[in-house]
Amino acid sequence: MPGSSGPAATTEADPVRVGPVRTSYAPDRDGDPDPGEIVWTWVPFEENDGRGKDRPVLVVAREAAGTLLAVQLSSKPHDHDREWVPIGVGPWDGAGRESWVDLDRVLRVHETGMRREASALDRPRFDRVVRRLRERYGWS
Repeated sequence: MPGSSGPAATTEADPVRVGPVRTSYAPDRDGDPDPGEIVWTWVPFEENDGRGKDRPVLVVAREAAGTLLAVQLSSKPHDHDREWVPIGVGPWDGAGRESWVDLDRVLRVHETGMRREASALDRPRFDRVVRRLRERYGWS
């Protein structure tokens, strides 16, 4: 499964220590992950015990090294959880369920570690997520 192991493994990034992060909205349906797109990759469970799950993530920034910073999505309701931002429904969820973005976990994704490009999030919803990430982590 792409992103599950080796040099292209998706890993958790320390959002405070990643250095300067410049978020941008730059979706491009070219098959490569870009900020503003929701892509599928293997995401390690928080326990970091080698287990994980294939799930959608929202790409929010590209790092100088070519890796991408992303935040995971969930269809599990998080209405009263401040660490999650509601983004509604979209083509990334075939069942048409509401989705939330987890601000608490930032992931480092490699282009070769994604399984497929799902769709671009529209600009207003992307900006809402990024605004919360900037407030929380001091990104620009």
